[in-house]
Amino acid sequence: MRFLQRLVISAALGIATFLSWRLLLQSPAAGQGGDLAPEAEEGFTLTLDTFLHVQQLRKKRLRAFCSRSGKVTRMPRSREEKAYLLSSLRVSTKLDLLYCQVPSTGMEEWQQLLEKLEEEENVTLPVPLPYPWRHGPKTQLSQFNLTEIEAMLGSYTKVLFVRDPFQRLISTFMQGLGTNPSFSSFVQDVLDSGQKKAGAAWKPLVSLCRPCLVQYDYVVVFGFLRQELAHLLRRAGLPADSLLSKFTDTQVQWTYSWLSEQMFSELSLQQKQQLSHFYRGDLAAFPFPSSFLSDLLSTPETW
Repeated sequence: MRFLQRLVISAALGIATFLSWRLLLQSPAAGQGGDLAPEAEEGFTLTLDTFLHVQQLRKKRLRAFCSRSGKVTRMPRSREEKAYLLSSLRVSTKLDLLYCQVPSTGMEEWQQLLEKLEEEENVTLPVPLPYPWRHGPKTQLSQFNLTEIEAMLGSYTKVLFVRDPFQRLISTFMQGLGTNPSFSSFVQDVLDSGQKKAGAAWKPLVSLCRPCLVQYDYVVVFGFLRQELAHLLRRAGLPADSLLSKFTDTQVQWTYSWLSEQMFSELSLQQKQQLSHFYRGDLAAFPFPSSFLSDLLSTPETW
């Protein structure tokens, strides 16, 4: 049964992806709340001014969420605290970049891009301080001591990748990371696990990436990665234009929007309400105006 369901979904994905190429060009270039509609990248040129304006809006919304929620803003001191709070944060000491490793948000393409850039001999960045760990093999932020972590947080370009949480769930299910026979049973396992035991593939971004602790310089949204990262990397002094074609999020974004409607209908009303509560922090902190989960929150701006 599980194999048959995924076979049907895969076939539907293929058809929807083909249709998305035709429909993307008809999508509007701006969404609700002054943010970009991620599905509109194809045929739409994102100017630097628009990119910077949208970044201001996203970070303003995130700051408002942090001020209301009372989330952790103190740097962890002990090794155990660092391992827990900073476990998903990665750094490139050669490129002076820090990012949160979130599955199903374009992370695989991003890490491949960084590997290519790190291999380039002509990539040289100004060194603000003669850090002894520069260009070292470590990539997890939690592996460094407190002084080094604070220096990185103060000088590195910090990037946060976000995606509609319901689409992250669908992507996780489609990749076979769960052992459930149906999407509904997979969602129920996610809900039963709770946030403290949630896997990284579906854990809420506000818990995974600690955006109230780490002051991210850029918040990039799945569906618009190629153009947003082009501006980001140019501003960071990194020549990556030729490598950005590998990002395929635009092609699949409309497909997942269509698929979300189909798979959302599989869930019971109770599951839908519980999912909205499970991801209430993400829905309040980030711009997901078209998320199916947003409509179920009576007070979406409250943590």
